[in-house]
Amino acid sequence: MYSFSEVNLKLLDGFKVTLDLFALTLIFGLILGLIISFGSMSRFKPLSFVTKVFIWIIRGTPLMLQILVVFYAPGLVFGKPNLFSNAPIMLRDERFMAALFTFVINYSCYFSEIFRGGIQSIPVGQHEAGQVLGLSKTQTFFRVILLQVVKRIVPPMSNEIITLIKDTSLVRVIMVVEIIKVAEKFTAKGMIWPLFYTGLFYLVACGIMTLLFGLIEKKLSYFKA
Repeated sequence: MYSFSEVNLKLLDGFKVTLDLFALTLIFGLILGLIISFGSMSRFKPLSFVTKVFIWIIRGTPLMLQILVVFYAPGLVFGKPNLFSNAPIMLRDERFMAALFTFVINYSCYFSEIFRGGIQSIPVGQHEAGQVLGLSKTQTFFRVILLQVVKRIVPPMSNEIITLIKDTSLVRVIMVVEIIKVAEKFTAKGMIWPLFYTGLFYLVACGIMTLLFGLIEKKLSYFKA
Protein backbone atom coordinates (compact mmCIF):
# COMPACT_ATOMS: atom_id res chain seq x y z
CA MET A 1 0.00 0.00 0.00
CA TYR A 2 1.33 3.43 -0.91
CA SER A 3 1.87 6.04 1.77
CA PHE A 4 0.33 9.51 1.52
CA SER A 5 3.70 11.08 0.71
CA GLU A 6 4.41 8.58 -2.08
CA VAL A 7 1.02 9.17 -3.68
CA ASN A 8 1.48 12.92 -3.32
CA LEU A 9 4.86 12.81 -5.08
CA LYS A 10 3.41 10.78 -7.95
CA LEU A 11 0.53 13.24 -8.31
CA LEU A 12 2.96 16.16 -8.31
CA ASP A 13 4.95 14.46 -11.10
CA GLY A 14 1.71 14.12 -13.09
CA PHE A 15 0.81 17.73 -12.42
CA LYS A 16 4.21 18.80 -13.72
CA VAL A 17 3.39 17.11 -17.03
CA THR A 18 0.04 18.93 -17.03
CA LEU A 19 1.74 22.28 -16.41
CA ASP A 20 4.39 21.62 -19.09
CA LEU A 21 1.71 20.86 -21.65
CA PHE A 22 -0.32 23.90 -20.61
CA ALA A 23 2.60 26.36 -20.64
CA LEU A 24 4.05 25.21 -23.98
CA THR A 25 0.63 25.15 -25.63
CA LEU A 26 -0.08 28.66 -24.38
CA ILE A 27 3.21 30.09 -25.63
CA PHE A 28 3.21 28.49 -29.08
CA GLY A 29 -0.57 28.64 -29.46
CA LEU A 30 -0.70 32.41 -28.93
CA ILE A 31 2.08 33.03 -31.44
CA LEU A 32 0.62 30.70 -34.07
CA GLY A 33 -2.88 31.99 -33.36
CA LEU A 34 -1.84 35.56 -34.16
CA ILE A 35 -0.25 34.39 -37.42
CA ILE A 36 -3.36 32.41 -38.39
CA SER A 37 -5.57 35.40 -37.63
CA PHE A 38 -3.59 37.47 -40.13
CA GLY A 39 -4.11 34.70 -42.68
CA SER A 40 -7.87 34.63 -42.14
CA MET A 41 -8.02 38.44 -42.54
CA SER A 42 -5.75 38.50 -45.58
CA ARG A 43 -6.98 40.30 -48.67
CA PHE A 44 -5.42 37.47 -50.71
CA LYS A 45 -8.60 35.42 -51.12
CA PRO A 46 -7.02 31.95 -51.62
CA LEU A 47 -5.00 32.33 -48.39
CA SER A 48 -8.01 33.63 -46.51
CA PHE A 49 -10.21 30.80 -47.79
CA VAL A 50 -7.72 28.03 -46.96
CA THR A 51 -7.11 29.49 -43.50
CA LYS A 52 -10.82 29.73 -42.73
CA VAL A 53 -11.44 26.16 -43.90
CA PHE A 54 -8.56 24.94 -41.72
CA ILE A 55 -9.98 26.79 -38.71
CA TRP A 56 -13.43 25.34 -39.43
CA ILE A 57 -12.07 21.77 -39.53
CA ILE A 58 -10.05 22.14 -36.33
CA ARG A 59 -12.82 23.87 -34.39
CA GLY A 60 -15.45 21.50 -35.75
CA THR A 61 -13.84 18.23 -34.67
CA PRO A 62 -13.24 16.99 -31.11
CA LEU A 63 -9.82 17.61 -29.59
CA MET A 64 -9.67 14.00 -28.41
CA LEU A 65 -10.15 12.78 -31.98
CA GLN A 66 -7.38 15.09 -33.18
CA ILE A 67 -5.01 13.70 -30.54
CA LEU A 68 -5.72 10.15 -31.69
CA VAL A 69 -5.27 11.07 -35.36
CA VAL A 70 -1.95 12.84 -34.80
CA PHE A 71 -0.58 9.99 -32.71
CA TYR A 72 -1.84 6.97 -34.68
CA ALA A 73 -2.40 8.15 -38.26
CA PRO A 74 1.30 8.31 -39.33
CA GLY A 75 1.72 4.66 -38.43
CA LEU A 76 -1.42 3.63 -40.29
CA VAL A 77 -0.79 5.77 -43.38
CA PHE A 78 3.01 5.92 -43.72
CA GLY A 79 4.11 2.92 -41.69
CA LYS A 80 5.92 5.12 -39.17
CA PRO A 81 5.39 4.46 -35.46
CA ASN A 82 4.77 8.13 -34.72
CA LEU A 83 4.96 11.58 -36.28
CA PHE A 84 7.87 12.38 -33.93
CA SER A 85 9.77 9.10 -34.17
CA ASN A 86 12.65 10.79 -36.03
CA ALA A 87 12.70 13.89 -33.84
CA PRO A 88 15.86 15.03 -31.99
CA ILE A 89 16.70 13.24 -28.74
CA MET A 90 15.27 16.01 -26.55
CA LEU A 91 11.92 15.62 -28.34
CA ARG A 92 11.74 11.82 -28.23
CA ASP A 93 8.87 11.70 -25.73
CA GLU A 94 6.63 10.84 -28.65
CA ARG A 95 3.34 10.76 -26.76
CA PHE A 96 3.89 14.11 -25.11
CA MET A 97 5.09 15.72 -28.35
CA ALA A 98 2.09 14.38 -30.26
CA ALA A 99 -0.19 15.80 -27.57
CA LEU A 100 1.64 19.15 -27.59
CA PHE A 101 1.50 19.40 -31.40
CA THR A 102 -2.24 18.70 -31.38
CA PHE A 103 -2.96 21.15 -28.57
CA VAL A 104 -0.97 23.95 -30.22
CA ILE A 105 -2.80 23.50 -33.53
CA ASN A 106 -6.21 23.23 -31.85
CA TYR A 107 -5.89 26.18 -29.50
CA SER A 108 -4.12 28.40 -32.02
CA CYS A 109 -7.28 28.20 -34.16
CA TYR A 110 -9.45 29.27 -31.23
CA PHE A 111 -7.00 32.01 -30.29
CA SER A 112 -6.89 33.20 -33.90
CA GLU A 113 -10.63 33.84 -33.92
CA ILE A 114 -10.33 35.82 -30.69
CA PHE A 115 -7.46 37.85 -32.17
CA ARG A 116 -9.43 38.42 -35.38
CA GLY A 117 -12.49 39.60 -33.49
CA GLY A 118 -10.39 41.94 -31.38
CA ILE A 119 -8.49 43.43 -34.30
CA GLN A 120 -11.59 43.94 -36.43
CA SER A 121 -13.43 45.57 -33.52
CA ILE A 122 -11.01 48.51 -33.48
CA PRO A 123 -12.57 51.52 -35.28
CA VAL A 124 -11.09 52.45 -38.64
CA GLY A 125 -10.39 55.91 -37.22
CA GLN A 126 -7.61 54.45 -35.08
CA HIS A 127 -5.80 53.25 -38.20
CA GLU A 128 -6.37 56.60 -39.89
CA ALA A 129 -4.99 58.41 -36.83
CA GLY A 130 -1.80 56.37 -37.13
CA GLN A 131 -1.46 57.36 -40.78
CA VAL A 132 -1.97 61.04 -39.89
CA LEU A 133 0.86 60.73 -37.37
CA GLY A 134 3.10 59.39 -40.12
CA LEU A 135 3.22 55.82 -38.82
CA SER A 136 3.53 52.82 -41.09
CA LYS A 137 0.89 50.06 -40.94
CA THR A 138 3.23 47.93 -38.81
CA GLN A 139 3.98 50.80 -36.42
CA THR A 140 0.28 51.66 -36.19
CA PHE A 141 -0.58 48.06 -35.33
CA PHE A 142 2.01 47.65 -32.59
CA ARG A 143 1.88 51.18 -31.15
CA VAL A 144 -1.80 52.04 -31.49
CA ILE A 145 -3.93 48.98 -32.17
CA LEU A 146 -2.33 46.11 -30.26
CA LEU A 147 -2.87 47.32 -26.69
CA GLN A 148 -6.49 48.15 -27.46
CA VAL A 149 -6.90 44.66 -28.91
CA VAL A 150 -5.37 43.10 -25.80
CA LYS A 151 -7.84 44.99 -23.61
CA ARG A 152 -10.80 43.67 -25.62
CA ILE A 153 -9.67 40.05 -25.88
CA VAL A 154 -8.66 39.47 -22.25
CA PRO A 155 -12.10 38.14 -21.11
CA PRO A 156 -12.61 35.61 -23.96
CA MET A 157 -8.94 34.69 -23.88
CA SER A 158 -9.12 33.97 -20.15
CA ASN A 159 -12.00 31.55 -20.77
CA GLU A 160 -10.02 29.65 -23.40
CA ILE A 161 -6.90 29.49 -21.25
CA ILE A 162 -8.79 28.18 -18.22
CA THR A 163 -10.44 25.60 -20.49
CA LEU A 164 -6.96 24.66 -21.73
CA ILE A 165 -5.88 23.80 -18.19
CA LYS A 166 -8.73 21.30 -17.89
CA ASP A 167 -8.43 19.96 -21.44
CA THR A 168 -4.91 18.73 -20.72
CA SER A 169 -6.57 15.74 -19.06
CA LEU A 170 -7.54 14.47 -22.54
CA VAL A 171 -3.97 13.40 -23.31
CA ARG A 172 -4.41 10.30 -21.16
CA VAL A 173 -6.11 8.69 -24.20
CA ILE A 174 -2.62 8.18 -25.67
CA MET A 175 -1.18 7.20 -22.27
CA VAL A 176 0.52 10.49 -21.43
CA VAL A 177 0.88 10.27 -17.66
CA GLU A 178 -0.64 13.55 -16.51
CA ILE A 179 -2.23 14.03 -13.10
CA ILE A 180 -5.58 12.34 -13.76
CA LYS A 181 -3.84 9.34 -15.34
CA VAL A 182 -1.77 9.02 -12.17
CA ALA A 183 -4.89 9.25 -10.02
CA GLU A 184 -6.63 6.58 -12.12
CA LYS A 185 -3.77 4.17 -11.45
CA PHE A 186 -4.23 4.58 -7.71
CA THR A 187 -8.01 4.32 -8.02
CA ALA A 188 -7.58 0.95 -9.75
CA LYS A 189 -5.76 -0.17 -6.58
CA GLY A 190 -8.66 0.83 -4.34
CA MET A 191 -7.67 4.41 -3.43
CA ILE A 192 -10.40 6.91 -4.24
CA TRP A 193 -9.03 10.06 -2.58
CA PRO A 194 -6.36 10.80 -5.26
CA LEU A 195 -9.18 11.55 -7.75
CA PHE A 196 -10.58 14.23 -5.44
CA TYR A 197 -7.06 15.46 -4.77
CA THR A 198 -6.60 16.12 -8.51
CA GLY A 199 -9.67 18.36 -8.36
CA LEU A 200 -7.84 20.51 -5.82
CA PHE A 201 -4.89 20.90 -8.20
CA TYR A 202 -7.16 22.05 -11.00
CA LEU A 203 -9.13 24.38 -8.73
CA VAL A 204 -5.91 26.03 -7.51
CA ALA A 205 -4.50 26.36 -11.05
CA CYS A 206 -7.74 27.82 -12.43
CA GLY A 207 -8.05 30.10 -9.41
CA ILE A 208 -4.56 31.48 -9.97
CA MET A 209 -5.33 32.14 -13.64
CA THR A 210 -8.62 33.84 -12.72
CA LEU A 211 -6.83 36.16 -10.31
CA LEU A 212 -4.08 36.84 -12.84
CA PHE A 213 -6.52 37.82 -15.58
CA GLY A 214 -8.42 39.96 -13.09
CA LEU A 215 -5.22 41.88 -12.40
CA ILE A 216 -4.52 42.21 -16.13
CA GLU A 217 -7.98 43.67 -16.70
CA LYS A 218 -7.39 46.22 -13.92
CA LYS A 219 -4.04 47.17 -15.42
CA LEU A 220 -5.70 47.79 -18.77
CA SER A 221 -8.66 49.68 -17.30
CA TYR A 222 -7.14 53.04 -18.31
CA PHE A 223 -8.52 52.40 -21.79
CA LYS A 224 -11.97 53.17 -20.37
CA ALA A 225 -11.04 56.81 -20.33
